Amino acid sequence: MVVDQAIPRRRETTPATGAPVADPGLRQLLAGLTAVRDGDFGTRLPEDADGLLGEIATVFNGMVDQLSLFTSEVTRVAREVGTEGQLGGQADVPGVSGTWKDLTDSVNAMAGNLTDQVRDIAEVATAVARGDLSQKITVDVRGEILELKVTINTMVDQLSSFADEVTRVAREVGSEGRLGGQAEVPGVAGTWRDLTDSVNFMAGNLTSQVRNIAQVTTAVARGDLSQKITVDARGEILELKSTINTMVDQLSSFADEVTRVAREVGTDGRLGGQAQVSGVAGTWRDLTDSVNSMAVNLTDQVRSIAQVATAVARGDLSQKITVTAHGEILELKNTINTMVDQLSSFADEVTRVAREVGTEGRLGGQADVKGVSGTWKDLTESVNVMADNLTAQVRSIAEVTTAVAKGDLTQKIRVDARGEILALKETINTMVDQLSAFADEVTRVAREVGTEGRLGGQARVSNVAGTWKDLTDNVNEMANNLTNQVRSIALVATAVAQGDLSRQITVEAKGEVAVLAQTINTMVGTLSAFADEVTRVAREVGTEGQLGGQARVPNVAGTWKDLTDNVNSMANNLTGQVRNIAQVTTAVAQGDLTKKIDVDARGEILELKTTINTMVDQLSSFAAEVTRVAREVGSEGRLGGQAEVEGVSGTWKRLTENVNELAGNLTRQVRAIAEVTSAVATGDLTRSITVDASGEVAELKDNINSMVESLRETTRTNQEQDWLKTNLARISGLMQGHRDLEVVAGLVMNELAPLVSAQLGTFLLVDETADGPGLRVVGGYGHDATRRRYALGDSLVGQAALSKRAIVVDAVPADYVTVSSSLGAAVPLHLVVLPILFEDQVLGVIELAGMGRFTEIQRDFLDQLTETIGVNVNTIVANARTDVLLTESQRLAAELRARSEELQARSEELQSSNAELEEKAALLARQNHDIETKNSEIEQARQELEARAQQLALASKYKSEFLANMSHELRTPLNSLLILAQLLAQNPNRNLTPKQVEYATVIHSAGADLLQLINDILDLSKVEAGKMDINPETFELSTLRDYVDATFRPLTTPRGLELDLVTGPDVPARLHTDEQRLRQVLRNLVSNAVKFTENGRVQLRIERARPDELPAGMPPAETVIAFRVVDTGIGIAEQHLTAIFDAFQQADGTTSRRYGGTGLGLSISREIARLLGGQITAESVLGQGSTFTLYLPATATAALPDTGPGVPAVATTAPVESEARRWVERQQRRVLVLEPHEKGLLTLLARGVAAETGGPVEVSTALDVEAAVGTLARHRHHLLVVQLDPDDEQGTALLKALHEHPGLRGLPVLAYHGQPLAGGQETLLQGMAADRPLEILGSLDELRERIVLHLTADAPERVPSFTAPVADRSPVSEPVVRELSGRKVLVVDDDARNVFALTNILELHGMDVVYAENGRKGIETLMRHDDIDLVLMDVMMPEMDGYAATAAIRAMPRYADLPIIAVTAKAMRGDREKSISSGASDYVTKPVDAEDLLTCIHRWLTS
Repeated sequence: MVVDQAIPRRRETTPATGAPVADPGLRQLLAGLTAVRDGDFGTRLPEDADGLLGEIATVFNGMVDQLSLFTSEVTRVAREVGTEGQLGGQADVPGVSGTWKDLTDSVNAMAGNLTDQVRDIAEVATAVARGDLSQKITVDVRGEILELKVTINTMVDQLSSFADEVTRVAREVGSEGRLGGQAEVPGVAGTWRDLTDSVNFMAGNLTSQVRNIAQVTTAVARGDLSQKITVDARGEILELKSTINTMVDQLSSFADEVTRVAREVGTDGRLGGQAQVSGVAGTWRDLTDSVNSMAVNLTDQVRSIAQVATAVARGDLSQKITVTAHGEILELKNTINTMVDQLSSFADEVTRVAREVGTEGRLGGQADVKGVSGTWKDLTESVNVMADNLTAQVRSIAEVTTAVAKGDLTQKIRVDARGEILALKETINTMVDQLSAFADEVTRVAREVGTEGRLGGQARVSNVAGTWKDLTDNVNEMANNLTNQVRSIALVATAVAQGDLSRQITVEAKGEVAVLAQTINTMVGTLSAFADEVTRVAREVGTEGQLGGQARVPNVAGTWKDLTDNVNSMANNLTGQVRNIAQVTTAVAQGDLTKKIDVDARGEILELKTTINTMVDQLSSFAAEVTRVAREVGSEGRLGGQAEVEGVSGTWKRLTENVNELAGNLTRQVRAIAEVTSAVATGDLTRSITVDASGEVAELKDNINSMVESLRETTRTNQEQDWLKTNLARISGLMQGHRDLEVVAGLVMNELAPLVSAQLGTFLLVDETADGPGLRVVGGYGHDATRRRYALGDSLVGQAALSKRAIVVDAVPADYVTVSSSLGAAVPLHLVVLPILFEDQVLGVIELAGMGRFTEIQRDFLDQLTETIGVNVNTIVANARTDVLLTESQRLAAELRARSEELQARSEELQSSNAELEEKAALLARQNHDIETKNSEIEQARQELEARAQQLALASKYKSEFLANMSHELRTPLNSLLILAQLLAQNPNRNLTPKQVEYATVIHSAGADLLQLINDILDLSKVEAGKMDINPETFELSTLRDYVDATFRPLTTPRGLELDLVTGPDVPARLHTDEQRLRQVLRNLVSNAVKFTENGRVQLRIERARPDELPAGMPPAETVIAFRVVDTGIGIAEQHLTAIFDAFQQADGTTSRRYGGTGLGLSISREIARLLGGQITAESVLGQGSTFTLYLPATATAALPDTGPGVPAVATTAPVESEARRWVERQQRRVLVLEPHEKGLLTLLARGVAAETGGPVEVSTALDVEAAVGTLARHRHHLLVVQLDPDDEQGTALLKALHEHPGLRGLPVLAYHGQPLAGGQETLLQGMAADRPLEILGSLDELRERIVLHLTADAPERVPSFTAPVADRSPVSEPVVRELSGRKVLVVDDDARNVFALTNILELHGMDVVYAENGRKGIETLMRHDDIDLVLMDVMMPEMDGYAATAAIRAMPRYADLPIIAVTAKAMRGDREKSISSGASDYVTKPVDAEDLLTCIHRWLTS
């Protein structure tokens, strides 16, 4: 109702005025509506109007806000879906309704539908690309998307059908051995149809060939030699066919001839027969000759025996057997000849029987001799029994051999026999068993390969040889070839069916199998090309953003051709649109706001085009201000400018603020730098840059601050020198022209005492008296002592005069002397006594006392001043003597004038006095010259000091080089000594006695001790030279305790010692210092305590140190920790407590002889403690024990200076913020331990190793399998340590769970077993280790080493493979030996001893070694041998060293990846980095440990 009243009121006023509508509120409303119509949503109406216009402005502004929000949301969704490809986006426009609500819902519905469609299509296409043909596009679509859906689903159906059929045929033929299968794929065409036909053709040919070959070989195995291979074949199958057919012909001919000869000789009794087998060679020829030779020998022997036996049977007993015979035939020959001699009276009937049985072969005959008795009767009956037995035995043997000849191997000789006939019976029966086993094996292999299709079978016939052995090998070779060919074809076909197109048939084949292999390889190549092209285009366009790519797939058709065209069409359209959009957005990103999107587009791309064009219009006004500020600040140098850009928000608003912040920061930094540099230019060196900065500005800030500090120090030094020289000249000038020593002394003391800040002073001169020379006070400052005298050597002044050296006292007693004034009195703290010398003669002493310490420049000034005073005092004394002589001369002259006669008498004496005066004048001139000489000597001394400093630096350099060279020279012979001693101790050839092995072990142990001594000396020299690095870091104190416990408890327990670790309640949980160096000190202290303690206990107490117990020279810090190592050992005498900290010193001479050691441990520990800002003290009672205490700040400080006795050491707190920051930023690694107890042995070991490696490592413990799997699933772990116990299956169960979990199969696992594993458990673990990173370890040392490698490696694949030691023969496992065997290694070393030692190690493990004596010859040798697998390179060699040789080899492209291991005795700091930077792959120090070297070689040869 208010609106209805307001509108008529305005209509009434309009005609009254007669003027057009000119209301400003309506004009603003019209302008706002026009802006909204034109798409400008930045216009707002003022809401401060009254009445209806105010309400309209509020509604209008709310509408514009909603439209702006709607526009930004729709633009965002369009950009994400159409440009960035982020599907699933939805426009979220709160507070809209009506048409805008419907439009928002429509946009969201379109984006949702497009997301579902594209994702479903992408999911199916990805599945097809991965070989999964079970998925279909199921999303609801229309139009062209529907056609694409139908096309892809049809393609998937065809591919699925094709893959199923090809897989079925491949499985039946290649895996199940069911030949004859055919692939039936309906509805396919083109390449897939040809591929189906090729597969079927291959299967048909292979089926026919294999079945025919199997049929013939089965027949041969069964003794049927009448069958031949008749199937059509080519290539290697044809050669196999011809070989088998020829073999059958030869076997048939051989069998016929051998059977004929055996029948003639063994059955028909026709001797002299020969086997004639034409066309045979090799074994068959040798076998034929052997049969014929046997027949000839048997014929000759039997005929000769028959001839004699016939003669005996005929009554002719004069003949003897003369044929040559051996062995048992020879015995038979001798027996028969003897028998003939004895049987001269026995003939007729026995001869007949013998003739029938032995000659005519008529078995069964009996001798019928009438009228005989006694021996001949018995002999006749024995002959008849013999004939019966022989008849039965020969007939049985003939029956079995005939059956064998006919292929019947079921019969055996069962007749009773003895002696040689029994041996013959057993031989024939054994032959039948072997032939039967041979036939069974060959029949089995033929059935498995040819009938059942089980490839890979082999005939195993034991104890056969000759022809049957060769026949067995031929059958096995045939089965192998067929197995390899069929399996290779099946492998590739299966891979193609699974979508793996990278496989090829590589097995050697011929004939139709070769054609089949080539066909399949061609098919795979075509499919691979198609997949590669489509994948490339998809990757370039969809992933890498490389637009414009086109898929080029030659020789494809059908569905694949259409799919390729569709991909290319889609890529073209997307390329045009995205490139135009990218061109405009790139121009915007480059600051060019003049370009617009003009490509033809539709749908969401069109909306995106409109949005971006609108954005370009709106941003065209954004630049000038930011550009102005950038130009003023960055180009014109006008600091302080700020960009003022109105009406921007969001990213542009933040960008404007960032620009202003950048300008403000740059202004502050540059002004601060300018302020400091201006101050320096005006001579003010007290200023420094304190403004916050980072990056290169921070470096500039640090450089300028360092420059100012250096200038300040240089200025201070110059000022001190100027002060010194000025005051020297001033005081020297004060003394000029004075002849009274007391006046000079007063002047000097009045100037000198205030000049050096002394409150008391005394000037004493040497005075000759009757009692001898003494010191007389001639001047003072602050007190009156002019009448005192001191004898030489009496008090400090007398001692200074006597010793001619300065005396400094820094702790004056309280009652010594006082400095007083009208206001009070105080005790001076410091005293200096300086002798006054001239040409090494004491002229006097100056003593000064002050409240403060005399500075170095003041001490230098006093030293130089005393020399100047000495010259001047000597000059004054000489002048005084000259004056005395002159006065005396004048007095004598007066007397001479009075006594002219006496004067003339003594004229010669006067002349002598004049000569003396001339000498005194000359002496005065010389003294003036001496003063000038002293000044020049002062300058010369300064130059000599500078030269001495340079010489000290050069000497330090020479010392470092000497240590490096000595390290090399000592390690080089130690290398060959340790390697050869280790080889002898291992006794690989088992040719040394146990005593000799013990000798070699002692040599190796002594060499190892010498190496440890060298390392200790190098550590000590590093400390003395100031080259030992200290790397502070924050670590838990508990890890240090666990480390000490894990290290020394295995040493104390066997000896019956108690090891106690006690931590005070007020000790902080974390320390910040160099943990490795702290561990080294504690190792030395605790190991000494264990070594020198035979019974009782060793205790480590960690507690907060009281301020009053800190040793002298160590200032009290906020928190000082005392590490006390207490033992009940042998103790140390009090007079030896200081000496034990010196290098190479122990308590006495018997200690090292009884307990060993070099005496370097405590010396090195003391220096390390000093570097860490702490000190070590020792307390001991001989025979009761010792207490060594390490005082160490809880937070690392700078090293304490190496102070002498009585001089306190000052420690300065070092900044630790950067170290702490680096500690936090290190990558955290997690280790999980599975063992029955929460703080078990493996957990303590892992935590100790983690503490040694540095960096944050989290070690946790799981007590059961469920907890371990849950922990591994929640967090990513770097390593898993498992304890294997034969009585507990937890470890094995966890490994099985990991094996079945796909996400945890790549987790490295270290499985430790302290007891031998069961056979089944070990087999299971080895099977798991074959396909996952699992290492089975049997010792804690190996476990510790592997944990260190895993925690220090950049990635799990960089960890070298574990090489398990072999207890008896070699420390390298058999698989490693097999992998190293046959490899060629080039050894480049100029020391023949090292070459000999390395060659023995490498050749012992089957490697070939090539040798070169320097780097140049090493390169020449490498060029001559193309098969070198690895190079062992020494560093220090003549002509060309190892660094240059390695760099030269790396410069050759062919050797860029050749492993080069630097094997050198250079073990100083930086040598490893220098070797790696020159191109070496790895670095091994001499003396070389054989196991470490072989492990390193194996790691690089197998990586």
